[in-house]
Amino acid sequence: MDHWFVTMDGSLKARWEKAFPNAQPSTPNVIEKNARSGDLVWVATTVVSWQQLTQRLALMGVTVVILSYAPNDKEALKALDLGGRGYVHTLATADVLKQVALVVTNQGVWVGQELLAKVIGGTFKALSRRTEEVSTAGSDYLDLLTERERGVALAVARGATNKEVARQLEITERTVKAHLSAIFKKLAVRDRLQLMLKLSSTRELASY
Repeated sequence: MDHWFVTMDGSLKARWEKAFPNAQPSTPNVIEKNARSGDLVWVATTVVSWQQLTQRLALMGVTVVILSYAPNDKEALKALDLGGRGYVHTLATADVLKQVALVVTNQGVWVGQELLAKVIGGTFKALSRRTEEVSTAGSDYLDLLTERERGVALAVARGATNKEVARQLEITERTVKAHLSAIFKKLAVRDRLQLMLKLSSTRELASY
């Protein structure tokens, strides 16, 4: 896995080099030619086209983290919606950057603690409001899955790890991963976060 830092002038900051000695600089007009699936690309919001670039890189299977000099909730949510896996201050320390890389390369999402608290709190409130009157949209999505896939999808949507799902359903982690690949394809989602959001209105999940 390579680390790429995309800025307008293709320069690297000392803290970036300290965090990742082999990090490579790039510019928005060439990064799509250099980055490969599995790489971690850090895109600065000073790049005018950062939103479009983030979306294209995510579709390529690249893990993207957005770097902002003035982090704010609205921009963070936009970054995640476009397929970004993380959102952090451009001047974050080398240690923080390493933590971000560890989280996002292990299928996690990195945003500020305050925003994360708001998202989690908002999700629970939304689920509580839907307990009595649940939208049928989520159930329609579950109808697209096999019985085993539904079990995996609901367990993941409740926050279970692959290991926990395997234990709950008495299957192997490899089988869980295979089911998740099929689920993501059928429901047109990119990752676990989008799966959780798509299934948040299901009766099965709301009543859990």
